[in-house]
Amino acid sequence: MSPHRAKEFVVGLVSLIVATAVFLVPFGFIFLTASKSAPEAADFAFSLPTQWKLLDNVVEVLTTRDFVVLRAFINSTTLTVSSVTAMVLISAMAGYVLQRRSSRWNGLINFLVMAGLIVPPAVVPTIWVLQGLGIFKTMFGMILVETTFGLSFCILLFRAFVSTIPRELDEAAIVDGAGPLRLFFTVILPLLRPVMVTVIVVQAVNVFNDFVGPLYFLPGDENVTVQLTLYNFQSMTLNQWNLLFADILLITIPPLVMFIFFNRQIVAGMTSGAVKG
Repeated sequence: MSPHRAKEFVVGLVSLIVATAVFLVPFGFIFLTASKSAPEAADFAFSLPTQWKLLDNVVEVLTTRDFVVLRAFINSTTLTVSSVTAMVLISAMAGYVLQRRSSRWNGLINFLVMAGLIVPPAVVPTIWVLQGLGIFKTMFGMILVETTFGLSFCILLFRAFVSTIPRELDEAAIVDGAGPLRLFFTVILPLLRPVMVTVIVVQAVNVFNDFVGPLYFLPGDENVTVQLTLYNFQSMTLNQWNLLFADILLITIPPLVMFIFFNRQIVAGMTSGAVKG
């Protein structure tokens, strides 16, 4: 092995070890703390529990306050599926139109899309708008908020990917008599599958893990999401760290599974359109 290749191998191995440690150490601490009794968990020691209480802690978490965690999983799943579906459909159509058609409005639209990435969300004006529409503290209003906050990122990804699709496909479909909707849904949309997987996984994790949005825009016990259930095990007088970390472990599993299974598709979708723009 040449010195250059040996150096690359060492750098790659060290990077892999560091990346693995950065991921496994926090996850291991969460798992061990969730497996301890309340007094042991309060010590915050990175050590094995004297008695494994993981199953007991998980059962107690799930049954707390009339199964509020299960209700939260249903609410979070509804919010995530609805928001991501809206993001995919709207951003795919917007990205296709922005890439394929040039008009005097393109500059303004591109400015607004970039502003959506740069300008932080305004909580008070958003609440005012939701109250004016009569959808504050409703799941529909929260779906609109999550969809709006994620659109800019999704539009940029779809627009970059559409640039890699030959225009000849559009022209051939038009010659065959396809209208705008048929052209998009039967010809273009199936070709967007790689970037669609990326958008679905990334935005699903973002929405599922969102804490601030539901806290401000979806208050109430009936509307609780999984991230807000963390409040159940913390208070001014009692901190149930073993239950808190058991809840964190339950919340972490769904996004982790998604990333493990769709890792390659995420990378492919993020890098598509990077060369040809």
